Amino acid sequence: MLCRMFRSSLRRLQLNASPKNIRSYSVILPEEPFIYGVSHIEPRSVPQHIPRPHYAGGSPTVLQDVDGKVQLGGDAERSLRAAAKLATSAREFAGTLVKPRVTTNEIDAAVHEYILAQKAYPSPLLYSGFPRSICTSVNNILAHGIPDDRPLEDGDMVCIDVTVYLNGYHGDTAQTFLVGDVDETGKELAKITNDAVEAGISACGPGRHFNGIGKAIHSLIKDTNFSISPHFTGHGIGTIFHRKPWIIHDLNDEPEVMVPGHCFTIEPCIIEGKTPTCWIFPDGWTASTEDCARSAQAEHMVLITNNGYEVLTR
Repeated sequence: MLCRMFRSSLRRLQLNASPKNIRSYSVILPEEPFIYGVSHIEPRSVPQHIPRPHYAGGSPTVLQDVDGKVQLGGDAERSLRAAAKLATSAREFAGTLVKPRVTTNEIDAAVHEYILAQKAYPSPLLYSGFPRSICTSVNNILAHGIPDDRPLEDGDMVCIDVTVYLNGYHGDTAQTFLVGDVDETGKELAKITNDAVEAGISACGPGRHFNGIGKAIHSLIKDTNFSISPHFTGHGIGTIFHRKPWIIHDLNDEPEVMVPGHCFTIEPCIIEGKTPTCWIFPDGWTASTEDCARSAQAEHMVLITNNGYEVLTR
């Protein structure tokens, strides 16, 4: 039965038939009656002195990477690195807050204040109307989960996706965190997701084809009981939140080649099982696996240099 046919009274899904590894986790479903869109969610406030991207009502930025590349060796690269460093710090801070009975709304509020304290702006806030400052994707949610008042439960998995806008540049990173006692399959899912990102990173370098990233991740996943979501890509990043090059995480024939100055994210969603399909909640953002299987995601920013690459969000 498809996940969208379940009712919210169905709260637990039993997995892993092995008696030594039986574990259940909460299936995340939209509340009923459905509320369409996010206009009912009050966005968090940001002090006026915090510079913000154009989509959030700020002054237009000077786009120094409109060709999809950042100029190396100057202010642009230094600003990009600073944004990535802050995003990494905010991601790690968010991870310290993950525990049973804490709500994702509470995590969002704390990370929001953490970013503002650094005189930066939380990039997701008001991006195409998104009402919160981070994305929190729990269990069967693939991506773009909206923080809410549901307490995290022992055995949950939550991906926290953090992006900051600092001095005109975005820094973007994500990690899936384990909540309390997660079953062995969940732990394996989280590990192979990070391994998939590393496999994609290893395929990077000047003169190498972008399709090598998808090939490397496919080679890692193909003989496992996991699959790669084809619905979400990585993206170029700099003064613009999302731009070319688009990074496809599964097999593809993308012909373009990496050159020095390209900066992009690698962020595969890896799914438990072999049904990599999804549907979108009535809020227009939250993406769930169609069969309620768990998903995990991790994300790093990669900068192509003259001699190789650097991961900016370690």
